[in-house]
Amino acid sequence: MRILICISFFIISGCISFKGTTIPQDVNTFSVEMPIVKELNAPPELAQIFMETLRQKVREQSRLVFNDSEPDVIFKPTINRYSVTSVAPQEGDLVAFNRLDISISIDYNNTKNEEDDYSKPFSAFQDFNASENFQDLEEGLIELIFDDITERIFNGTFSDW
Repeated sequence: MRILICISFFIISGCISFKGTTIPQDVNTFSVEMPIVKELNAPPELAQIFMETLRQKVREQSRLVFNDSEPDVIFKPTINRYSVTSVAPQEGDLVAFNRLDISISIDYNNTKNEEDDYSKPFSAFQDFNASENFQDLEEGLIELIFDDITERIFNGTFSDW
């Protein structure tokens, strides 16, 4: 009986992904194009950072292999907004917090099944204390925002929840 239960478990676990990803068997490779940056205020390295963050997310959380020459699925990102704004005003024209806000749109192409293609916007922000130097925090804030955005891109693309 135990053997039957173990065999059943392995058969079921081969059909069900515990991460919740649903990638068709014929899709094996992916590519992330260099993002187009439409925001003039964005740091010059922002496109490269996002491209690497998304590549890493797909490599680590799926079975897909990076292939720039003939990928099965292609991510084409565009960075539309990179802005720092004041939030939480206080008395006397002081600001308690500032917000870094980044918006990215993704054109996703599945060369195996065009019905899976989509174009969607994704955005996220991080607040930081207005008394802190933005340049000192910028890299860490970008990392947090990109982790959030790439998680939602990955889940929206490969999860069937």
